[in-house]
Amino acid sequence: MRVTLLRTLPGLGVAAAVAAVATVLGQLVPVIGGPVFGILLGLLAAAAIRPLRGGLWTPGYRAAGTHVLQGSIVVLGTGLSLQQVAQVGAGSLPVMLGTLAVALGGAALLGRALRLDADTRTLIGVGTGICGASAIAATTAVIRPKEADVAYAIGTIFTFNIAAVLLFPAVGHLLGLSPHSFGLWSGTAVNDTSSVVAAAASYGGGAESYAVVVKLTRSLMIIPIVMALAALRARRERTDGPGGRARVPWRRMVPAFLVGFVLAAGLNTLGAIPTAWHPGLSALAAFLITVALAGIGLNLRFAEMRRAGPRPLLLGGCSGPRWP
Repeated sequence: MRVTLLRTLPGLGVAAAVAAVATVLGQLVPVIGGPVFGILLGLLAAAAIRPLRGGLWTPGYRAAGTHVLQGSIVVLGTGLSLQQVAQVGAGSLPVMLGTLAVALGGAALLGRALRLDADTRTLIGVGTGICGASAIAATTAVIRPKEADVAYAIGTIFTFNIAAVLLFPAVGHLLGLSPHSFGLWSGTAVNDTSSVVAAAASYGGGAESYAVVVKLTRSLMIIPIVMALAALRARRERTDGPGGRARVPWRRMVPAFLVGFVLAAGLNTLGAIPTAWHPGLSALAAFLITVALAGIGLNLRFAEMRRAGPRPLLLGGCSGPRWP
């Protein structure tokens, strides 16, 4: 155990250093955010600094992309409350569930037509349909895709976040949407929470308060989606027993980090997590996600990304809910 930990420390240290720089840049340019800067800087650092590609660093990069990633999801749960679904009201839930079904179903069908592999389709679907980088992180921890697939999905989210922040307020005013309607639309259609806040704040009239509640409620969809993906992966990997029926232990269908995520959200619902802790825990979750994505970027190579071309972007543009 100690030997394994020592082997991961060099790579984890590099990923944490890259994440620290990415966090600062994310604060300066919040529309992009620290996690996206993390994977971009990691990718650039590995490409520009040849010694960082050596085997000494790889175990730490992989630990960042798995264990640190799983820990970030648990911490992320401390900022969610199951009561938020009730706060949004019955009127918004059909919209969110409908658009989520369209995003996931559209990503599966169109992605197959574009000849993208299953993991890329899944990551882009959950990223555009739920909550951007956080949903991609949670899904990555379950399905364990290739680093290139994660990069395609993050790049897609990044592109449409920028477009949404720039275009959504202008389109909303052109259509004469009320702040309440714009909050529902942006909270449903924009991928990452930071971009939701940026777009709704630009719109004005208090739209951001409603948009954030809608977005956080949508984030709760991570729970059933990730549980379903974990169950599907486990059944595909193990199909033994009479008649080829799958016998899957619950620990495979419900990963430990997801249990931790639900427990953290439950504690927050009960008020066991002081409100004063929320900003610090949210910052910690964002930093851990940034460390994880920096590790993925450091372990990635440009040649692997070039093979996909523009198809992931096309899938992201067509599968997610975009327009009112």
